[in-house]
Amino acid sequence: MPKTKKEFDQVKYQNQFINEKYDRINLTVPKGDKAVIKERAAAAGESVNEYINQAIKQRMENASNA
Repeated sequence: MPKTKKEFDQVKYQNQFINEKYDRINLTVPKGDKAVIKERAAAAGESVNEYINQAIKQRMENASNA
């Protein structure tokens, strides 16, 4: 039986939303730093992404206040 309605593709929708609303940055860190960042993020109750974004935001705010 052929489908007459298009099915909603959640993954496609999320990927399109991310591509429209966010920029991606590929971050390279020295060996071992990834594990430390993950541990510190978990201790702060944040994801690695949240932790890194917050660190960048704080650094930018400090630079603009200097």
